[in-house]
Amino acid sequence: MNATKYEIVPHDGGWAYRSGDGYSETFPSHDDALQAALIAAREHQSVGDDVEIEYQDGQGRWRQEHSDGKDRPETEVVDHCAGSEGGKD
Repeated sequence: MNATKYEIVPHDGGWAYRSGDGYSETFPSHDDALQAALIAAREHQSVGDDVEIEYQDGQGRWRQEHSDGKDRPETEVVDHCAGSEGGKD
């Protein structure tokens, strides 16, 4: 299984983390975005209850699937901009 990556990137005049084609909210600082990505990655790995999930795929279609609460992916936070501030997108 491939790891789910959370990449810290400049976005909308601040910083965000990106996973696949999706962006988080914009944070005012690089460190805020990094901390949020670390939290998201940790929560993504947390064992939970089995649930039915609904999401929109990259082509704009809505999908439904069963998620086994014990089958959690590996996660990775990627920060190529460590120490940078004041991002522009």
